[in-house]
Amino acid sequence: MNPSCSSSKIKTVSLVHKTQELGNKRVVFDFEGTLLRSTSLFPYFMLVAFEAGGLLRSLILFLSYPLVWLLGEDKHGLNIMVFLCFFGIRKDPFRVGSAVLPKFFLEDVGWEGFEAVMRCEKKVASSKLPRVMVEGFLKDYLGVEDVVARDIKSFRGYFLGLFEERKENKTPLYEAKADSENTTGITGSHIGYIDQELFPEFKKVCLILSSQERRNWHVLPKERYPKPLIFHDGRLAFRPTSASALAFFMWLPLGLFLSIFRFTFGILLPFNVSAPILAFSGTRTTVSRPQSPSSLVTNEENQKGMLYVCNHRTLLDPLYIAYALDKPLSAVTYSLSRFNELVAPIRTIRLTRERERDRATMDKLLSLGNLVVCPEGTTCREPYLLRFSPLFAELTDDIVPVAVDVKVSMFYGTTASGHKCLDPFFHLMNPNPSYFIKILDPFPRSQTCHEGGKSRIEVANSVQREIGNALGFACTSLTRKDKYMILAGNEGVNEGPCRNCK
Repeated sequence: MNPSCSSSKIKTVSLVHKTQELGNKRVVFDFEGTLLRSTSLFPYFMLVAFEAGGLLRSLILFLSYPLVWLLGEDKHGLNIMVFLCFFGIRKDPFRVGSAVLPKFFLEDVGWEGFEAVMRCEKKVASSKLPRVMVEGFLKDYLGVEDVVARDIKSFRGYFLGLFEERKENKTPLYEAKADSENTTGITGSHIGYIDQELFPEFKKVCLILSSQERRNWHVLPKERYPKPLIFHDGRLAFRPTSASALAFFMWLPLGLFLSIFRFTFGILLPFNVSAPILAFSGTRTTVSRPQSPSSLVTNEENQKGMLYVCNHRTLLDPLYIAYALDKPLSAVTYSLSRFNELVAPIRTIRLTRERERDRATMDKLLSLGNLVVCPEGTTCREPYLLRFSPLFAELTDDIVPVAVDVKVSMFYGTTASGHKCLDPFFHLMNPNPSYFIKILDPFPRSQTCHEGGKSRIEVANSVQREIGNALGFACTSLTRKDKYMILAGNEGVNEGPCRNCK
C-alpha cells in the first residue's frame, strides 16, 4: 500500500452499509473491485480472443491460463493476456468492447456495488482492463465522466498487444482530486496497479471486505439495468471461465459433427422423417397451433395464399414455420447468404429494400401460394420486438401472426459483424438448440387495411403487439438501422450476402 494512504483515510466496510453515506457526492471507483462479483478477468479476455481473433487465438489463450494463474492476473499475467488477445488485431473495426462485453459485464455486476455507485451523480471509474474493453460499457451504461485505464499500443492500424503509459484526463479526474473532501474512493480488497497512483489522493477510501463477500452479492436484476440490453453481438452465449472454456473445447469436435449432421438431414429429408432424427440428436422443437384450423387454410376467394408474419430470431425461422405448418411456402428475407439461399429446402427470395420492387416481389409470391415474412428486417436475441415494417400490411387481409422464440446455451446463430452464411451451423452446434413456434389466430379482417380501413402502420403495430403478448416480449420502435449502428457502426446495408459465401 502506498505510504500516503494512511489508516485514517481508509475504511474497510461493506458497501451495502455505506450506500446512504455516499449520497450525491462524487465517487471514484475501481470497476473490477467495486462492481463485478467475480474476481477473474480471464473470461473477458477469452471473449476478446474468440470474437476478435478466432478459435486458434482463444485456444492459445486457454492453454496459457496456467501460466497466467501462476503469475497473477493483476500483474504479469494481465500483460500476457493482453498480448495474446490483441497482438495483430486491427484497431479500426474492433467493437468487442461495445458490442459483446456489455452483456457479460451486466450479468456479472453485483446489485450491492451497483446501488452504491449509482447513488452518486458524478462518477469516475478506474480499471485494470484495457480502455478499449471497458470504456464503452462504463460510459454508455453507468454514465461515468471519465475512465482511468491504459490504452494499447498500435502501429499502422494494428494493436501491438502492449500497454501504453497511463495518460490522465485533466478534466473530471482532476476535479475529483481537487475536491477530495467531497470525493469518495471505492476499491477492492487490495490496491492494484492503478489504485496505488489514484486512490491515495482522496481523504476517504472505502475498501470492500473481501473477494468472498463480492461473490455473495446478488446478481443485478435485468429490470434494474441502467438501460435495457436489447442489442449485443458475438457468437458465444456463455461466460467462458476456465472451466467452461475447457468444456467448450472438449465439445467443439462433437458439436461440429452434430451441426453438419443436423444441417444435412434437416435439408435432405422431409420434416416428418427428419424430426425424430433431429430430436434424437438433441434438438428441441415445440409447436403450438390455434384451436381453429382456419389459419392453416388458404383463402381461395382472393386466389392468394396466406401471409404468415413472424418475429425474427435466426435465419432458420421460415424453415421451422414451414415444418410447423407442414405445407409448402415461400420466404422473403434481407439477411440471407447466397450459400443458404442455394441449400434452403423452401423457396427463399432476398429483398432489395426498394419499397416498390419488394412489394411487387411479395405480391407475386402471394399469388403463387403461402408466404412468410419477418417485418423486423433483422434478428433480435433479447426478449424485445423491433419495429415492424408496415409493407406487409398492404399486400393482403389474410394475415396470420406467428410467434417465434429460440433458446441456446453455447452459440448464438446470429451475427451483426461476422459471416452470416455460418449462422445455421452455429445454431445447430449447440448441445440442445430449442425452437418454439406458436401459430396465432388469424388477424381479424376488420382490423386490416383493405377490409377494415386501418392504416398500414396501425396494422403493423397491432400484429407486433399480438406477437409480443404471445411471447411476453416488449415492443420497441427500434429498427434494423439502430441495431447495426450500435453493433457494427454502419446502417446494415451489407447485411445480406456473406462476403465469403457469394
